[in-house]
Amino acid sequence: MSTIDEVKSKIDIVDLVTEAGVKLRKSGRSYTGFCPFHDNKRTPAFVVWPELGTWKCYGACNESGDIFKFVMKQDGLDFKEALKKLAERAGVELQSYEPRNTPEIKEAHEHLRALLEDALIYYRNHLLNNKEILAYLREKRGLTDSTIEIFGLGYAPHGYDNLLKHFSSKGYLQQDLIDAGLLTVREADAPTANSESRVYDKFRNRIMIPIRDENGKMAGFGARIVDPNDIPKFLNSPETPIFTKGKILYGLDRARKPIRAADQAVIVEGYLDVIAVHQAGYENVVSPMGTALTEDQLRLLKRSTRRIVLALDPDAAGQKAVLRGLDAARSAMDHEGEFGFDARGLLRNEARLQADLRVATMPDDLDPDEVVARDKDEWRRLIESAKPIVTHVMESLAAGQDLNDAKVKNEIAAQVLPLIEDLPSPMERDTYRQALARMLRVDERALIAAPISGQVAKRRPRATGQTRSVEPASVAAVNPTLKNESYCLGVLLRNPALLYRVDRSLQEFGLSALAVEDFEYTDHQLLFDVVRRAVEQDEKDYRHFVMTHLPETVGDFSKELLAQTDAPEPAEDKLIEELLSLFIDLRRMAAMAGVNQLRFLQEDEQQQGGANLKVYQEQTMSLTKLLYGLDQAKRKLSSKR
Repeated sequence: MSTIDEVKSKIDIVDLVTEAGVKLRKSGRSYTGFCPFHDNKRTPAFVVWPELGTWKCYGACNESGDIFKFVMKQDGLDFKEALKKLAERAGVELQSYEPRNTPEIKEAHEHLRALLEDALIYYRNHLLNNKEILAYLREKRGLTDSTIEIFGLGYAPHGYDNLLKHFSSKGYLQQDLIDAGLLTVREADAPTANSESRVYDKFRNRIMIPIRDENGKMAGFGARIVDPNDIPKFLNSPETPIFTKGKILYGLDRARKPIRAADQAVIVEGYLDVIAVHQAGYENVVSPMGTALTEDQLRLLKRSTRRIVLALDPDAAGQKAVLRGLDAARSAMDHEGEFGFDARGLLRNEARLQADLRVATMPDDLDPDEVVARDKDEWRRLIESAKPIVTHVMESLAAGQDLNDAKVKNEIAAQVLPLIEDLPSPMERDTYRQALARMLRVDERALIAAPISGQVAKRRPRATGQTRSVEPASVAAVNPTLKNESYCLGVLLRNPALLYRVDRSLQEFGLSALAVEDFEYTDHQLLFDVVRRAVEQDEKDYRHFVMTHLPETVGDFSKELLAQTDAPEPAEDKLIEELLSLFIDLRRMAAMAGVNQLRFLQEDEQQQGGANLKVYQEQTMSLTKLLYGLDQAKRKLSSKR
């Protein structure tokens, strides 16, 4: 996730605009008020869409944008200054921009990846020569030779310097092995003038599981014990320049396409669970590698699906994990080898990311790999019957309890109500309160009146008299407008010359050429401006111009767009058709939103005397003509295919 996206996800545009002195009134899914950027106190022509994270004035100034554009206009700042101000408000640390893909850094990272690939072969050979470990994987874990080969499983032998000797003999430097996380350095207990640090193999007598990033590049290893007396049970590579476990999901490189095909991702606890469930034919399964599930990991999944199921095994995420998850303090979750089920944190991520998060609990004290070994179809049924997080918590807390006992009822309500109050949707809150009341067999009014314990997100009154959570459900990161804009912009950044053909085709359809106004988001407008300037100059190669003129403030974001495709792009003619179709759709969505809003403004203006009614009618007519032209263009485009 880029810094820009992180800032957007943490700032509610309605709060931002309201705090700037604009009084907003709720109108359906939007809010309206008087535009702060021009003099008009008669008709509320300023509209805010919280779901899109955008605003627009349908009055004299006709301005529009997102949170960055609003602050830029309000305070007279440039984008860099607005980003800094909003980042401070959101509590997001801004890193000084440094190109991450310089040739030197890229070469260093590739060197570490090559070393890890060699280490994979090293561990693989030791596994093939160890009949006891192979028998364990085949007989105890039920893995086939094909699965062992596909997932690159290996074995780290006993001893403290086997790997060190092997790779030193191949010319690798000791520091390379340390940087790759294959060696551990332990300082001498009682240092003297002649003492040296002790260096030894990180992994010993363990089953080795290669960890790759979402693009299939080696990042590190996971290691499982062979001797049950060893600790910890699972050991990951340390943090390295190419491995940050909170930003990687094990198995995602193999699961991405199945996740998209199924439109669902399933999260399990362990490496071997992932491998066994994949072997059973369910390849949309990944793992956070035994640690607390992070927002970065959820965002990785959100690129492929909004539907996510946590398949929690009873040992790691049963009653204790449920109770622990009710504690808002995240630090309680971050222990090595402990799968973090933070119910409150997951609910907030679900709201912020507009995901559908559910929980499936494994039956009969079985782990996921044991479930598929017993009955492959049972796994499918368990995932299909996964329950929303709040429902899972309610049922888990009630299991085995005497619900006739008033104290038990009070204890359960005291733990569930804070979760319910954290939900951003009033309808969801009402639904779950009703469900809790039915389960506890109490009057719902008693739950509404009950004091809420725990750290609940504070709510404050708004201008409309309604309430809204401090951490609202911002969907700017996933709405269709942003998705389509990002895709089109990524294509144009990689192929600036396509802009000529897109412009020419639009003009052939009787439509205007692309402009920054076709993009709703400020960062997109900044990047498109670079593309436009690239094709209008003749001093440099277009792509070279783009790469050397990318704004520093959107450096990371532009790199995401440049690398966003994971498959070859279609032939140029097909690509042009795709871009045209998407840009027509974007213009149509914007025009429809304008028409709908202008209808409301006209009704409001009639009640106010109608002085500006003619202006709004003219704007509506203009947008209606544009819609007709867009629909005609879409039909012509479809007929060409």
